[in-house]
Amino acid sequence: VQLQACGGGLVQAGGSLRLSCATSGRTFSTSAMGWFRQAPGKEREFVAGISATGGSTEYADSVKGRFTISRDNAKNTVWLQMNSLKPEDTAVYYCAVSAFAGVVPVARVYNYWGQGTLVTVSS
Repeated sequence: VQLQACGGGLVQAGGSLRLSCATSGRTFSTSAMGWFRQAPGKEREFVAGISATGGSTEYADSVKGRFTISRDNAKNTVWLQMNSLKPEDTAVYYCAVSAFAGVVPVARVYNYWGQGTLVTVSS
């Protein structure tokens, strides 16, 4: 399974970005997907997750109401729409494929990871 994340960039506080993650392999439609992020000097943290069917989502408290995760199983793609961005959202964002169909907000259950895309939010 390979994942290709893109869509990061530099944006001013209050702005928006949409990350996308295209995957190859046959596990996509049976696996939950997640977005994680890692800021400099900090541990990787869960941002958002979506179940295999897309019927269930989960978000970190820090992004609730601002970020939206979605997926299209026909396109093997998952997106993260990020609105009202804050400087503290600055990080490398990673998409990942879970070993489970339901959302589990823990990195160790995700067994395939993309290369990461950098999001920088200026104040």
